[in-house]
Amino acid sequence: MMDITLEVQAVYQQLIEAWNRRSASGMAELFDEDGESIGFDGSQSIGAEEIFMHLNPIFEDHPTARFVSKVKSVQALSSDIVLLRAIAGMVPPQQSDINPNVNTLHTLLVVRIDEKWRIKLFQNTPAQFHGRPKLVKQMTEELRELLR
Repeated sequence: MMDITLEVQAVYQQLIEAWNRRSASGMAELFDEDGESIGFDGSQSIGAEEIFMHLNPIFEDHPTARFVSKVKSVQALSSDIVLLRAIAGMVPPQQSDINPNVNTLHTLLVVRIDEKWRIKLFQNTPAQFHGRPKLVKQMTEELRELLR
């Protein structure tokens, strides 16, 4: 059996890859039936259908930036509930560098149901560190290392 940490990191990686493929269905299918997604702008979507309905027009109507992310911690709250925290930056279309204005903190709560890991909560919080530009720069540099 795979390590619980690796299993949950794999779910997060699938979520990031689905975003980068611009696949609303690929993202939505990772969520539990009442799983919740809280977007960068605070938009809330609950359940796979609502998550799909929220994301699909975004992918259809906007050239979305691709995520570059780094898992910072994985904490098992029980044998079936895990909290993952990550940082992420976005590389705009036709560009090769991260836009520091949209750095974000990702929080993922994942639950195991019938031996399958499902996302219960995905929160995408802006990481602007108001009044602390050194923290924005530090985070951006850490993410840029992943581009090299």
